[in-house]
Amino acid sequence: MTTTADHATPPRTGDWIIEARDLSKSFAGFYAVRGLNLQVQRNTIHALIGPNGAGKTTIFNLLTKFHQPTSGQVLFNGNDVTRTSMAELARTGMVRSFQISSVFPSLTVFENVRIALQRKSGLSVRFWRALSALDGLTARTDELIQWVGLAEWRNIEAANLPYGRKRALELATTLALDPEMLLLDEPLAGMGHEDIDRVAELILRIAQERTILMVEHNLSVVADLSDHITVLARGQVLAEGAYDAVARNPKVLEAYIGGVA
Repeated sequence: MTTTADHATPPRTGDWIIEARDLSKSFAGFYAVRGLNLQVQRNTIHALIGPNGAGKTTIFNLLTKFHQPTSGQVLFNGNDVTRTSMAELARTGMVRSFQISSVFPSLTVFENVRIALQRKSGLSVRFWRALSALDGLTARTDELIQWVGLAEWRNIEAANLPYGRKRALELATTLALDPEMLLLDEPLAGMGHEDIDRVAELILRIAQERTILMVEHNLSVVADLSDHITVLARGQVLAEGAYDAVARNPKVLEAYIGGVA
C-alpha cells in the first residue's frame, strides 16, 4: 500500500471540529470510558487504536449519541452536543457511516444512493407521488456513484456486490448526506489487499474536504492514512501523536504485548 496522508491545506492548530471533555461512561458500575479528553483537528484523518476492550467502540457510541455519557461533555464545532439526538447530530454534519448509511441488499447501487439523497433533500416516495418527482436527484446520484468508483455497478443489486464495493457503496450513501465529519468504524475490516488499497484511496479523497475519525485495526493502514493517532487502553488515552512517535512509545508497546487487536 503506497497511499500517505498528505492533505493540501494543513490544519490550523487548535481548530478542533469535535472535542470530548472529561468524558466517562459506566455500565452497571464498570467504566468503559473514564475521564477521556479527545480533540480532533479539522480536515485531518484521526485514528483511534488500542487493544480489545480499550473503549474504542464506546467512544464512537458516545460521540454519535448512541449512548449518553455518565459524565463529561461533547462539543461539535464549538457547540455543546452532549444531549443532542443522533438524528439531530447527523443534520448538523457529523455522521457515522454504518449507522447512518442504509444499504438495502435488494436495491441497486443507484437506488441506494438516491434514497440517501432523498433523506438529505427531504423528499420521500409516496404512493400518490410519481417517481418522476425524483428525477432531479439523478445527476447527483450518478455523480456520487462515479466518484466512489461504482459506475460499472450502477444497476447491480447491492447484495451482488463484492465486499469492497459494498463498503464503497456505504461511503457513497454517507456522502449523500453531505457530512462535515465522518466517523468510520473499521472501514477496511475483512478486505483483501486490492480492496484495501481502493477503499483507502477513497478515504484519502474524502478527507480532502472533510474530517475523518476512524477506528481501524490494520496498523499499516493507520500508518499510511492518519495525520494523528490516539492510543486507548482501558477507556483512557494512553498516547497521542503521529504514528512514528506512538509506535515507539514504551506504554503503547506494553499495551500491545500479546497481539494487536
